[in-house]
Amino acid sequence: MPFTANDPKRKTWLNTPAETDFPIQNIPFGVFLTRDDIITIGTRIGDYAIDLGALHQLGYFKDIDLTDDIFLQDTLNDFISDGRKTWRLVRNRISDIFLKDNPTLRDNLEHRSNILFDIEETEMQLPVNVGDYTDFYASKEHATNVGSLFRGPENALLPNWLHIPIGYHGRSSSIIPSGTPIRRPIGQSKPGDDGIPGFGPSKLLDFELEMAFITTDTNDLGKRVTIDEAEDYIFGLVLFNDWSARDIQAWEYVPLGPFLGKSFASTISTWIVTLDALEPFRIQGPKQDPTPLPYLQQGKNKNFDIKMQVAIQPENDVVTVVSNSNFKYMYWSMAQQLTHHTVNGCNVRSGDMMGSGTISGPTKDSYGSMLELSWRGQNPVYLKNGVERKFINDYDTVIMRAFGEKDGLRIGFGECSGKVLPAKE
Repeated sequence: MPFTANDPKRKTWLNTPAETDFPIQNIPFGVFLTRDDIITIGTRIGDYAIDLGALHQLGYFKDIDLTDDIFLQDTLNDFISDGRKTWRLVRNRISDIFLKDNPTLRDNLEHRSNILFDIEETEMQLPVNVGDYTDFYASKEHATNVGSLFRGPENALLPNWLHIPIGYHGRSSSIIPSGTPIRRPIGQSKPGDDGIPGFGPSKLLDFELEMAFITTDTNDLGKRVTIDEAEDYIFGLVLFNDWSARDIQAWEYVPLGPFLGKSFASTISTWIVTLDALEPFRIQGPKQDPTPLPYLQQGKNKNFDIKMQVAIQPENDVVTVVSNSNFKYMYWSMAQQLTHHTVNGCNVRSGDMMGSGTISGPTKDSYGSMLELSWRGQNPVYLKNGVERKFINDYDTVIMRAFGEKDGLRIGFGECSGKVLPAKE
């Protein structure tokens, strides 16, 4: 089915900023609380939030096979379960409704008052009920940097890294929407000379610049998803800050991997940008050497050219950009990650989330974590006004942004931000 919503020539009758992340070609999906304290599923064009529940009730989705309450829920899980055909039909219809020369809603002021909200009037919610969350480790540059720091350059990548997408099962209950403050976590750290582990607030709190994809129902238990069909089950992407307490993690991760150093909070952007909307930004990923096993061998252009940025804002101070990276650097693609995830017969469900792992580029200014940017605290990062950081301080706000841009078309994710509050002791 064609996705006419992507047509770069389309214009909307809504007044949208020139540099918006949300032109009529984007049409992401999210959940928000309206000015009337009603939770609804919606989309966004420019600085307008659009109530899809009201749009559906007023008959604008006629001839599309949708249940009456599909947009009257507090998560997108059921809508996502309907599959790609439904997503495309709905997205194309929304695009048609808001086309510049379509008067149907444009000239109906009563309907507009029920459907359109200024984005500042809304309160964004977590868009999906994340049943399961898997975090991968898919950036070769990041894995090499971290391996070099802890094992030396000669042993940076472990033998399995170039053969399989490495991942671990994360904690879905602590995934939170952008704008939600987090508390500095408390936990154990490596023992000192007396052999007794330290205990207290993390001193090495870090961000991780990631993307995450949201799945629909993919397979029954015991079956698997092939590499050729994997993208059919990816609904869309969010920007993702997988907060990390490096000192807690360093003590706990052997032999089973991350636990309390990661599970205290993970922040996502609140609008899910569909895989369809990102189609113009496809690009060939890094060369994979050695060649993966046959079940992981994929076609061309499975990566996406999406610019990614991290900024830090100390309380009552200015914002400093500390990293500029790109999603295209990911060594293992989303299709490979999902395929590998199900190769053992593991079933994946609607609303499951899979993080890319930290996305670092080849240059120092493109590293996706403070661990790398400060090189484990050896090289402080200087912010504006002469402030320096080795890791993240209390009352710092970490702000992530991401967008694809090509031939005058910009598709973005909005902000993924979180302010760090002191630990509760």
